[in-house]
Amino acid sequence: MQKLYDILNENWPDIDFEKEEKLIDDGVLTSLDIVMLVGELNDAFDIEITADELLPENFNSASAIEALVKRLTAE
Repeated sequence: MQKLYDILNENWPDIDFEKEEKLIDDGVLTSLDIVMLVGELNDAFDIEITADELLPENFNSASAIEALVKRLTAE
């Protein structure tokens, strides 16, 4: 899902999203980063990420974010 990686790398170029598995747990992304990311994802994929989905396991890695986006775009 290249569009997701483009968004991540454009906004956080210093983070290696291919390898990082604990974006939230290790504090790599802050709560403000997540708010910004949610807005970007909502716009880019025409989805709505609700407060119920704002869980660390949905944002700890690029693959977890990708799974969330795929689930929401399928609904």
